[in-house]
Amino acid sequence: MTITLKFCGGARTVTGSTHLLSADRSNVLLDCGLFHGRRDEFYSVNSSFSFNPQNLCACILSHAHIDHCGNLPTLIKKGYRKHIFATPPTKELCRYMLPDSGYVQEEDVKFVNKINRGRGVALRYPLYTKQEAQNTLKYIRSLEYHSRFTLSKEIDLTFFNSGHILGASVPVLDVKTGQGSMIRIAYAVDLGRYRMPLLRDPESPKDIDYLIIESTYGGRSHASIEVAEEELGSAINRTVKRGGKVIIPSFALERTQLMVFFINRLIKRKKIKKLPIYVDSPLAVNLTEVFRQNWEYFDESYKKAFLDEKDRLGFDDVTYVTSVDESKRLNEEKRPMVIISASGMCENGRILHHLRNNIENPHNTIVVVGFMAKETLGRRIVERERVVKIFGRPYHLNAEVITLNAFSSHADKDGLVDYIKSLGSVRKVFIVHGEEEQSEALRDNLKKLNIKAHIPAKEETVFLGKKR
Repeated sequence: MTITLKFCGGARTVTGSTHLLSADRSNVLLDCGLFHGRRDEFYSVNSSFSFNPQNLCACILSHAHIDHCGNLPTLIKKGYRKHIFATPPTKELCRYMLPDSGYVQEEDVKFVNKINRGRGVALRYPLYTKQEAQNTLKYIRSLEYHSRFTLSKEIDLTFFNSGHILGASVPVLDVKTGQGSMIRIAYAVDLGRYRMPLLRDPESPKDIDYLIIESTYGGRSHASIEVAEEELGSAINRTVKRGGKVIIPSFALERTQLMVFFINRLIKRKKIKKLPIYVDSPLAVNLTEVFRQNWEYFDESYKKAFLDEKDRLGFDDVTYVTSVDESKRLNEEKRPMVIISASGMCENGRILHHLRNNIENPHNTIVVVGFMAKETLGRRIVERERVVKIFGRPYHLNAEVITLNAFSSHADKDGLVDYIKSLGSVRKVFIVHGEEEQSEALRDNLKKLNIKAHIPAKEETVFLGKKR
């Protein structure tokens, strides 16, 4: 039996995780994420696959972030009709994440086309619509953590907790070799951090032969979460003193809830004065409800707080903005405030409107609390380019910019190495989901420990086993 891995997306880049495991006639897809980039590249990369979706026997979803689940509607449009396996919280989160992705694409295309008509530029179309995303949901089937499930004659699946976001998993695939033995493949893309608020620590499955692991921060160390919280408080205080607004581009899933938690804690500890906090994302309202309904998946301290009926993450002190008119009114407000708005990489959604209206004011502050991939507006802001384009028009970056990577839910270089070591004697590690310099840094650190590691190129196929 020939067993192969094909790295179809998310190789030597951070977004668009998509990998294909093949064993005899069993073809299993690991994630089907959206690639984030400029509009033309976004559409070109995401609109086709290097495999036939109709030949897949299963699709496994590690978690509900869009760069891991966001291209599932395209998979269905191309003919996939089997199950998509995920944990129960991931399934619930996708009920909102996927339709929202379709809606945001439709709205962005509508806005861009309004501009393009005046320029005589060809009209654009969304990759998929809200309805097409809605149609995808009926294929998602939930499996609990630690419950082994037979995908095919050759492959079994078990989910372990990755500690990354609510419902995130490390899928482990037990593949029969045809010689009376098995190989175990673990997929740790993305991997969380230890001792983070709300989330359980990552789990380390045993007897792993091959590991596919992310490298977002493969060569970087995170500051402590306590230091990041202090820096966030200082940034808010500086901005309030100037009479400005704090704009936080944030993933609606997990990062928004975490930021609300920390800002609320800063207020309670009297590190900052109470001020208006707005979460401008209809999606975040629905996701917050999923958090409340799935409290039993969080760590013990949060579960205890929930059962004691204490203030749960400080949500009661936040105004959730749902309508477009409410969102527009925030730009007319002159008083200091915090606006948390999707999307995380500043490529689409309401954050673009808040940046367009606030980026040129030196009294304001943009707080970056998550990874920004290359060729995104978020990365240009992080690198403090003097002029950035929003909706195709130039804006001067005059606002203060601070980056707080310690709020990231990704493991840093030490966390990644420690996790790999915790798995025991892994035959080989495949390093994905990272810019090349970060992947190379992780590979070099593993070499020092005599751990075999490889950084696959996109569309590369590797052989894990072959019948003689």
